[in-house]
Amino acid sequence: MSAPAPSPLAIVEAEPLPRQEEVLTEAALAFVAELHRRFTPRRDALLARRAERRAEIARTSTLDFLPETAAVRADDSWRVAPAPKALDDRRVEITGPTDRKMTVNALNSGARVWLADFEDASAPTWENVVLGQLNLIDAYERRIDFTDPRSGKSYALRPAEELATVVVRPRGWHLAERHLTVDGTPVPGALVDFGLYFFHNARRLLDAGKGPYFYLPKTESHLEARLWNDIFVFAQDHVGVPQGSVRATVLIETITAAYEMEEILYELRDHASGLNAGRWDYLFSIVKNFRDGGEKFVLPDRNAVTMTAPFMRAYTELLVRTCHRRGAHAIGGMAAFIPSRRDAEVNRVAFEKVKADKDREAADGFDGSWVAHPDLVPIAMASFDAVLGDRPNQKDRLREDVSVAAGDLIAVDSLDARPTYEGLRNAVQVGIRYIEAWLRGLGAVAIFNLMEDAATAEISRSQIWQWINAGVVFENGERATPELARAVAAEELAAIREELGGEAFAAGHWQQAHDLLLKVALDEDYEDFLTLSAYEQLTG
Repeated sequence: MSAPAPSPLAIVEAEPLPRQEEVLTEAALAFVAELHRRFTPRRDALLARRAERRAEIARTSTLDFLPETAAVRADDSWRVAPAPKALDDRRVEITGPTDRKMTVNALNSGARVWLADFEDASAPTWENVVLGQLNLIDAYERRIDFTDPRSGKSYALRPAEELATVVVRPRGWHLAERHLTVDGTPVPGALVDFGLYFFHNARRLLDAGKGPYFYLPKTESHLEARLWNDIFVFAQDHVGVPQGSVRATVLIETITAAYEMEEILYELRDHASGLNAGRWDYLFSIVKNFRDGGEKFVLPDRNAVTMTAPFMRAYTELLVRTCHRRGAHAIGGMAAFIPSRRDAEVNRVAFEKVKADKDREAADGFDGSWVAHPDLVPIAMASFDAVLGDRPNQKDRLREDVSVAAGDLIAVDSLDARPTYEGLRNAVQVGIRYIEAWLRGLGAVAIFNLMEDAATAEISRSQIWQWINAGVVFENGERATPELARAVAAEELAAIREELGGEAFAAGHWQQAHDLLLKVALDEDYEDFLTLSAYEQLTG
């Protein structure tokens, strides 16, 4: 007998969810299947190329701008496509997952843009993946009014002209979606998130005067940007919307991408709208790529590495100059503070820090920035209003005074700070707390008055790994060792059990989170992304 013909659809392998048929239509599943067959082989090849480049960095302990693309950087004639009206003013962007309450609150927040996140702020349970798509459809159809079952508080959308413009962030290329397969293989999560959103909403958004806009995470090279551009071209033709309808903002949150900013914009130039300067994922990428580089690449406590550090200044100023030279928006980093309802002094100090951070970004030439909480929108807005006034952006500030050499981007040893014992403890505390929530399906988690996402756990476990493998000696004389990390983690787990009580502790995933953090922090072979192991344990 001959083998059965492959299904033209992506196959759902999960228990049914309420209203999933509105998202997982036959036509949408056929579109996702076509994306998978056309583009997953290239994605696989690019993931292999990442490993090859990492091996080269391990051998040389350096990076440089690409000689083979020098002509692109030297050519002053090209620009990205003009921004559509809905994305011309991006002075404040709020980020968050696509659960129903967040969808309403983010759209109503007063921010100009909402980064609707299927990536680091969303644990990819099947429920989060599918119902997050449904919530966006419902929002566009204005049928998402929401009542909190615990508080009884009702949430409703403001008039359409007052709502934030949605920019969706799909998952990174490294993650697969185990619940959706084509020809027996899982579809990359990026293609699931992009495909379902684009298929259902591209025409609807264009009819409303906006469009299908995306943030592209964890890009490591211009070749990965080229893959996305080809996906956009195919998708627009397939659905029958004009070429150039898509606009993409690329997160420059890997150290390799920092050396290819111009090339990334060039590959996406018909669909590009800007670049974004991250922080935690960027530092995580430096640790990951230069983990064999010895003492000169050892980072201090994560909170000691501010955006004013020389190598971070080089990165952000190069980003602004690159974007404005090419007519693209430069978007700044995250204000992650979560206001306290009980401690006015905590709020006062934090608000001062947020204001100083946003004032600096606006003065440096950024066109907008991120916040994690609606209460921070007015603070960030005031910083950018003071510089922009009635202008939608400041792309006319070319920052020709900026000159960044290749070595400036990796001058980690320019920092005065050193790792501390308290930094180790904080990495363990935050890592366990975040991973436990992630395993319960929560990707955006308030920890110690900060909104944390998966990048938090990555930098936490990476710093533990780096400090141990570099033999760091803390200020108290103790050396970073696996035994010390295990002892600190055991103390933290006991403290959590004491804080919660035995019943609540047992109902969570605390031991599982503790074990997973230690696995990815202590294994001799460094795992590229902890979410690869965590996804195998994820509920839902």
